[in-house]
Amino acid sequence: MSTTVENNDRTKKIFGLRDVVKVIVVLAVLVALLAGLSGRWDWWAGWAFLLAFVLFSVLLTLWLARVDPELVRERNEDGGGRAAAWDKVIIPIMTLLELGILVVAALDAGRFNWSVMPPWVQIVGWLAMIPALVIIPWVFKTNTYASSVARLQDDREQVVITGGPYRYLRHPMYAAAGLMALALPLALGSWWALIPGCLLAFLFALRATLEDQMLRRGLPGYEAYAQQVHYRLIPGLW
Repeated sequence: MSTTVENNDRTKKIFGLRDVVKVIVVLAVLVALLAGLSGRWDWWAGWAFLLAFVLFSVLLTLWLARVDPELVRERNEDGGGRAAAWDKVIIPIMTLLELGILVVAALDAGRFNWSVMPPWVQIVGWLAMIPALVIIPWVFKTNTYASSVARLQDDREQVVITGGPYRYLRHPMYAAAGLMALALPLALGSWWALIPGCLLAFLFALRATLEDQMLRRGLPGYEAYAQQVHYRLIPGLW
């Protein structure tokens, strides 16, 4: 009983009114974006994505607040000033591309039907997102230093993580995010949305490369770890 009370108190400390308002605003923007650009309420792929996105995000955040509240604080803090210089450039571009996928898909598959995608390809897109949705919480459970920005966390006494998905890839979070970037346009039924999707996947690969170099230079033990785990994003390839 006491453990439950402590967990509830800890969750309340992490999430305040500002966080609730932020979630509501983001949800309202996404609803307006999908409804306004698609021009319809029966675009099942768009609304299915929005429902899955909200449920996954809320459940993941609530779970993480209980198992690793320090990581939630790290990811919720404004990390712009702490991020590596190159990451300050990449992050805004990635945000635009993420929105770009939704915008292009809503205009294409939702309103104008610029491209026609077979239903089986959409199914492949939905199925391809499942591994990413498994990897992300696995990363969070394994790596308490999985910040939302690329930085050396000397303030948190960062050490090299070698367990969980890090036994197979040096940057499993970016691998999952890159897979999502390629799978989401298919799930939404838009070939044209693959353009921002591919650009976003490329930026995740670039970010992994730059972060890898940063960790090799600044995190003790990472060079030795990189000699043992050879692949950054794709097992057996790269």
